[in-house]
Amino acid sequence: MIDNAGTTIIPIQSGETNLIRVINAALNQPLFFTIANHKLTVVGADASYLKPFTTNILMLGPGQTTDVLITANQPPSRYYIAARAYQSAQNAPFDNTTTTAILQYHNSIKTKPIMPPLPAYNDTNVVTKFSRSFFSQRKVEVPTEIDENLFFTIGLGLNNCPKNFRKRRCQGPINGTRFTASMNNVSFTLPNNISILQAHYDRIPGVFTTDFPANPPVKFDYTGNVSRSLWQPTPGTKAYKLKFGSRVQIVLQDTSIITPENHPIHLHGYDFYIVAEGFGNFNPNKDTSKFNLVDPPMRNTVAVPVNGWAVIRFVADNPGAWIMHCHLDVHIGWGLATVLLVEDGVGELQSIEPPPLDLPLC
Repeated sequence: MIDNAGTTIIPIQSGETNLIRVINAALNQPLFFTIANHKLTVVGADASYLKPFTTNILMLGPGQTTDVLITANQPPSRYYIAARAYQSAQNAPFDNTTTTAILQYHNSIKTKPIMPPLPAYNDTNVVTKFSRSFFSQRKVEVPTEIDENLFFTIGLGLNNCPKNFRKRRCQGPINGTRFTASMNNVSFTLPNNISILQAHYDRIPGVFTTDFPANPPVKFDYTGNVSRSLWQPTPGTKAYKLKFGSRVQIVLQDTSIITPENHPIHLHGYDFYIVAEGFGNFNPNKDTSKFNLVDPPMRNTVAVPVNGWAVIRFVADNPGAWIMHCHLDVHIGWGLATVLLVEDGVGELQSIEPPPLDLPLC
């Protein structure tokens, strides 16, 4: 239902408890979400159940989903449902408007809706409290022995502009530069004529390489004052090869190159457990003590904290070429991605299915 002003109306009866599936469909902006005067009981995220917890505020990165229960236990009236930006990147322009819908009780008087308070645009404390409330419903089978221990830096960078580019395509903070992004100093380039999966399956050479580094090529103070010599990544179509059934841990480390930022990192083809997150540089000698190996949440997108890190674990049991990338749409275009190439196992059930005969060519 839509009112005369074009605002969506969500009807509800007093005493009802309804399930709301919240999806951040914005391309380039994490969002806070709330409903005036109502508690939100989180029961799931990214299509996985969670141990329920109650909150006033959700924060979702682009592409993330959260399932909440809401009980109509307030006086019959009209209440704004509101969302606005969480902006962690300093000095970066963003849309600071607030989008709204209206939760309208049956038989309520048509008065001005009640507006909820929203966090400050850069309120990382609210985001941290929210993300650290996530747990699985029960003890889960998170890998405890690791075959592949990977460390991926993520962040922005700068490239020199080609001489034939117009100024509007060169909007870096330094004259003559344009933004780029990378993982482990490799700025991912999509192939032009054939997909990576097709090239892998048909053993077509020259489309990609399998030399994506397991660790940063150069170690540095990732969240400190980074040398300008590290601002320009190397372009490439590089994948990292995983054996079928390998138990994988990936540390995702934000960097302060150009600006630190909360990056929603999504992995195709898999759910994974988020076993820990924190701020600063990940320290394996200290931070492993923070790992939750009992009931960590299962998700397919992890919001890596601004100027911080997150650790995920999964079993590589789905063969194929799976892109891991930032869900900020502009960042994947700049190259903040890589491909995990999971090899076939034994037999038909552990192998990539052959393409259909009518598969369209790239």
